[in-house]
Amino acid sequence: MTTTRNPKEARRVIIASLVGTSLEWYDFFLYASAAALVFGKLFFPTFEPLTGTLLAFTTYAVGFVARPLGGIVFGHFGDRVGRKGVLVVTLILMGGATFLIGLLPTYATIGVAAPVLLVSMRFLQGLGLGGEWGGAVVMSLEHGDPARRGLSASWPQVGVPAGNLLASGVLWVLSATLSEAAFLDWGWRIPFLLSGLLVLVGLWIRVSVTESPAFTAVEAHGTKARLPLVEVLRRHPRGLLVAMAARIGTDVAFYTFSLYVLTYVTGTVGLPRTVALTGVLVASGLQLLLIPLAGALSDRYGRRPVYAAGAILAAAWAFAFFPLLNTGNTLVIVLTVVVALATHAIMYGPQAAFVAELFSTRLRYSGASMGYQIAGIFGGALAPIVAIQLVRATGSAFAVSLYVAAALLLTLIALAFAPETSRLTSLDDEPTSPKSPLPA
Repeated sequence: MTTTRNPKEARRVIIASLVGTSLEWYDFFLYASAAALVFGKLFFPTFEPLTGTLLAFTTYAVGFVARPLGGIVFGHFGDRVGRKGVLVVTLILMGGATFLIGLLPTYATIGVAAPVLLVSMRFLQGLGLGGEWGGAVVMSLEHGDPARRGLSASWPQVGVPAGNLLASGVLWVLSATLSEAAFLDWGWRIPFLLSGLLVLVGLWIRVSVTESPAFTAVEAHGTKARLPLVEVLRRHPRGLLVAMAARIGTDVAFYTFSLYVLTYVTGTVGLPRTVALTGVLVASGLQLLLIPLAGALSDRYGRRPVYAAGAILAAAWAFAFFPLLNTGNTLVIVLTVVVALATHAIMYGPQAAFVAELFSTRLRYSGASMGYQIAGIFGGALAPIVAIQLVRATGSAFAVSLYVAAALLLTLIALAFAPETSRLTSLDDEPTSPKSPLPA
């Protein structure tokens, strides 16, 4: 099955995917940052501070639980009726939920109904993001140059640091310009309400692109899957397990380095929240460059070697991470976060193409979405909660370092059993070649 690709349209699709995923991740990270900084005080004020923060992170985890459901639902329609229309729906769902969070009354106003509404909006965020990632990656991959699939698919990944940069930047400005009382009273709402305007911009760009040529070819040949999820489980069980296991370590490392650090620096080290936010801000800026670079390197050297190099570096850095934060030196803390998220970028660049290439075209949206999103429950959803509990139980962050390293070991094991997907000559090939050892 052959497809015709238009380089100009491929660039438009990449821009649309990058902008769309940036806005989606802005919404998602905004909630995560607010959970670390304000939600415990505003929506769980009857608990002592640490417990309130833990409960806020629990509501944050609801988004990860909803993401596989979003992957199933939107993956089904993405493989059945097309990628483009589904991506418009996911953007509206995510942006609308985020905007409504900015309007929610707090516990002081309506009592227990406040956290219930907060959890409901977080669930809708998770549904939207669950369908967003797979569609954006698949569209970029299927429109892109066959010889540069790693680079093409990495651009939606850039939406993660771009969204994080935007969310952290808005919160940093508000934290630096508003008093603590003003920020808790009304300032935290501003970035959530801003999401409504950003979504309109994203939709304007996204509706202008064309459907994936690979999906159009599948549709023309009448080979669309009737029940994509069922066929993924039947035809690609190995690919699904590899995608999940490879992603878990990446997720645990990222959310420890970018999210739990906010709680640790403010609660344990005792420094203002702007210190940790500055580190995340600078690191996210560097990731904008490193993620596509790592994606391009995976086209040349293979997905697995680049991915594995990032995992090894991240595992080693996990043991230096907390001792360096404990110095209390602002410059050291910022550099520590920058290095940590640089190791994540090395893994994250090739990850999109690696996961998507594990599945055949007619099942790619569903397979990639499920592999990626299910792993999020065991990775990103639990990472901040596990980290808080480990420090509470042991009195030391060393246990968190062990936890991150163990998760990354799982990633390395998955890579060792995975096929080298960059060697597929066509997206129409079935990725069932026998595994080969990782290059020395």
